[in-house]
Amino acid sequence: MRYRTLGTDLTVSAVGLGCMGMSHAYGAPADKKEMTELLAQAVDMGYTFFDTAEVYGTAENPHDNEELVGAALKPCRGRVVIATKFGIHFDQSSPAVNKPLIPDSRPEVIRASAEASLRRLGTDHIDLYYQHRPDPCVPIEEVAGVMADLIREGKITHWGLSEADETTIRRAHAVCPVTAIQNRYSMMARWHESLFPMLEELNIGLVAFSPLANGFLSGAYGKDSRFDPKLDYRSNMPQFTAGAIDQNRALLALLNRLAEEKNATPAQISLAWMLCKKPYIVPIPGTRKLSRLAENAGAAETALSHEEVGTIDKALDGMEMSQVFGGSAIIKK
Repeated sequence: MRYRTLGTDLTVSAVGLGCMGMSHAYGAPADKKEMTELLAQAVDMGYTFFDTAEVYGTAENPHDNEELVGAALKPCRGRVVIATKFGIHFDQSSPAVNKPLIPDSRPEVIRASAEASLRRLGTDHIDLYYQHRPDPCVPIEEVAGVMADLIREGKITHWGLSEADETTIRRAHAVCPVTAIQNRYSMMARWHESLFPMLEELNIGLVAFSPLANGFLSGAYGKDSRFDPKLDYRSNMPQFTAGAIDQNRALLALLNRLAEEKNATPAQISLAWMLCKKPYIVPIPGTRKLSRLAENAGAAETALSHEEVGTIDKALDGMEMSQVFGGSAIIKK
């Protein structure tokens, strides 16, 4: 595994592990014993960056993922970076599988969330604490002020924003320096590339979630793929419809051709493309499988030249693609 730095001083594995899918959004939660073993195997492979959130869980256990990650990583806590998030809860009254998000970043709510996350993670500090989504009812300067206080108190060491626009990021950074932005980013979701100049100017890292378009870019899914309509977000994602498989044929063909040329897999090409694009991008693909864990780690060793990345970008610019899942709906309190 290779390593890179987010912001000024947060060193993490070049590929991180998104832990959400072990407990949330991709069907029923996985077996805890198996996931505990998988997390230990990730550390053995060189992964040092693990991503969770206070809301990754089920209706029965809303905080399942933080509890899992905290317990599993406790034996190696000093060697890993744990990122978690505050600032949203789900609209449980919605019948949708991907329930709408309700932002809530009031200072008292942030402080309560931080204390609860510290307790569930079994740690005395959070390495990277993200606002999960902007809250239109709370000025970002107020949120950044709470982050500065939590840093002074030693409860967090770095903070970041998820799915925030440039103005919000700049305003936040002016109050308390932002270490990383966590945004949806993949070959099928490139709308945040407009932030790159600002990230370079302010020395902020980009943590890419859903870097494989929720697994679609692994090439493992086809027209026969089926997902639980009550528990699996993919059942409601446009890239997994039968028609989308046809629409994305050119994209999958490009990935397969590059994979063959580089003696890699489509998933490794997808991750290597962003790793080789910018030195401050860190993808956090999720998995429940040891084979995928090793495959994703191997992306850090897959080399693409600047010219090759540019050629891929040009091909993507002119390529027909289906729509891709852009996130759950956000509603006001």
